[in-house]
Amino acid sequence: MATRRKLYRPHIGLRRPGDQGAPSPLPTKDVLRLARFVEDGEVSRAPEHASVKDAMDYASGAPSRMSMLLYAEPAQATIDELATAWGLHPLLVEDLIKGRQRPKIERYDDVVFLVARSAWYVDDQEIVEFAEFHVLLRENAVVVICQDGRWIGGTDITTLDIDAQLSPNVRSGNLLSDPIMLRLGPAAVAYRLLDSIVDGFVPVLEGLAVDKDQIERQVFSGDAAAAERIYRLSQEVIDLKQAISSLSGVVATLTGGYKKFHVTGDLQAYLGDLSDHLARVDTEVIELRESLTQILAVNATLVGQRQNEDMKKISGWAAILFAPTLIAAVYGMNFTHMPELHWLLGYPLALAMMVGFASILYWVFKRRKWM
Repeated sequence: MATRRKLYRPHIGLRRPGDQGAPSPLPTKDVLRLARFVEDGEVSRAPEHASVKDAMDYASGAPSRMSMLLYAEPAQATIDELATAWGLHPLLVEDLIKGRQRPKIERYDDVVFLVARSAWYVDDQEIVEFAEFHVLLRENAVVVICQDGRWIGGTDITTLDIDAQLSPNVRSGNLLSDPIMLRLGPAAVAYRLLDSIVDGFVPVLEGLAVDKDQIERQVFSGDAAAAERIYRLSQEVIDLKQAISSLSGVVATLTGGYKKFHVTGDLQAYLGDLSDHLARVDTEVIELRESLTQILAVNATLVGQRQNEDMKKISGWAAILFAPTLIAAVYGMNFTHMPELHWLLGYPLALAMMVGFASILYWVFKRRKWM
């Protein structure tokens, strides 16, 4: 499997920790806006040119109504329209414009602001990609903004069948065809989005686990490239861990402050189940990270052993070459009174001593498995 890696990801709305580059500007026009009106759990399409104010007016017409808006890479004008219609706090507007927010949940007056990150695994490059979502909740209204033009699982949001689904990766069913869930209000939309994101973590972990198994085989086969691959995969696991941990805090806050964040009592059970799923995913990430740490330690041990074996061989050959060198050095001193210099058999005897000492040392080192 290829192990190349993209060091920078300018096409997504998330910087790596330590990346000090300026945020990418918002596009000049919207990629997509999905607008739906909901009444007593029944979904209908909004008028083609309905504005944010029109959606608010519809939702305020009856307690059983709700308006839903979905944007991909919204333009500055769209954010301004939304800020004016909803009366958004300036700090909240700044977050929406700049993007690149950590997963969090905050409340500004009657508006709840939730940030989450979905993940998917690019197997041929062995990298985890992320998409950033902003969710705005208020009574009878919800807005979902995808900062990157992506959707859960890495799908381009512009390719979605907007009449059929809100997310292509919702495993527990399509939100728009679930009147029971829609009757629970805007928080149910946020829950379904978070549920989809958590479901999306599972195939990411499966892909990372497969690569971890491949790395183990590389390590024990003595592949020198294994260490670099371990470091790269560990970085992806760390990024995923950060996304999951932050999202766990968001879900815990949403569950604990259900009155503050417009969460109905009926939705509490769903949020509890979501917390359990997140806890399992978080445990798997921790185990995967620990496994990679252990593999790295094993690889370092094996590399050290191979280096020791190489040093034994180098030391053995150095000793074998030292004996002939010593004999040649003694008889190359050219002193006047060296009787051996006049022996008839001196030269062949010196050669024999060189070969003999070298052979004996080679035999000794071979028995000790140094050679």
